[in-house]
Amino acid sequence: MIVQINKSLKKLNTFGIDQKAERLIWAHSAEEILNYVSHHGAPSLVLGGGSNMLLTQDISGDVLKVDIHGREVVFEDDDQVHIRFGAGENWHEIVLWTLNQGLGGLENLSLIPGNCGTAPVQNIGAYGVELKDCFVSCEGVQIDEKRFFELDLEGCEFGYRDSIFKNDWKGKAIITRITLRLTKRNHILRLDYGAIKDELAAKGVAEPTPKAISDAVVAIRKQKLPDPAEIGNSGSFFKNPVVTEELAHALKEKHPDIPTYPVDGGSKIAAGWLIEKAGWKGFKDGDVGVHKNQALVLVNYADATGAEVLALAHSIINSVQEKFGIQLQAEVNLI
Repeated sequence: MIVQINKSLKKLNTFGIDQKAERLIWAHSAEEILNYVSHHGAPSLVLGGGSNMLLTQDISGDVLKVDIHGREVVFEDDDQVHIRFGAGENWHEIVLWTLNQGLGGLENLSLIPGNCGTAPVQNIGAYGVELKDCFVSCEGVQIDEKRFFELDLEGCEFGYRDSIFKNDWKGKAIITRITLRLTKRNHILRLDYGAIKDELAAKGVAEPTPKAISDAVVAIRKQKLPDPAEIGNSGSFFKNPVVTEELAHALKEKHPDIPTYPVDGGSKIAAGWLIEKAGWKGFKDGDVGVHKNQALVLVNYADATGAEVLALAHSIINSVQEKFGIQLQAEVNLI
């Protein structure tokens, strides 16, 4: 383990918020994490890729940076392969790596910021695919029990941008590895969500492969989303709200162009559309704003504070509630 004192976290969170950790501890193995919690209990913050969080204050105590790497085949037959990834592996890099191996399953999840270890917490998803669709299991450390754990798909209790790690196990577990199921042939290609078909057509792709779909998703996301290396952001700041069929129908009658998607228990509404129609797209106030190409993305143009970003988020929530009667919820973790 490496320990750094009074360390800025600016380069370790994609929003680029300059808050400090009293102690920043780098853990490079599951055994180091178990040893840490056995002696110190829960850290003040567990840090992965820093992509799904908004820092609003300095962190007293320890920030535990999970920096576990590795890629290992644990099962393989003629049709599929299961690969175990270290929690510290960059998500998009492992997507590209699997595609270069000719494997399918992760292509729609291309260019999502963050690391593998936080993917199950959020049940990350994009373009009609969620992590649960290719998930086998995850391993980690239970903090209170001071022991290793392993959870399968059912045990993780995945929902829309949700999991056991955001509910019963919130703050009680640290993920160290995840195992994903990938296809070697007979790939299930999902093309119907968003503008994937249009992008493939524009590229002249008549018979898409997983790599071609990934290229299309990357192109679409780059058109809409700012690069955190250039403009601080955490991707989609808000969840797409799920409403009753009755409310969705009423909204559709009043706003025929509102994007809705059927889900269990109701309809999912495009939060970006709601925010844009409430007048926030392209908004800028000092160093904080709403991205000009995607209203779901709040941005730090230079030296915004987390408190300023959070204040903007509250203003947007109130505005959408007043205009549409829908309560938006943050997708990012507020710290």
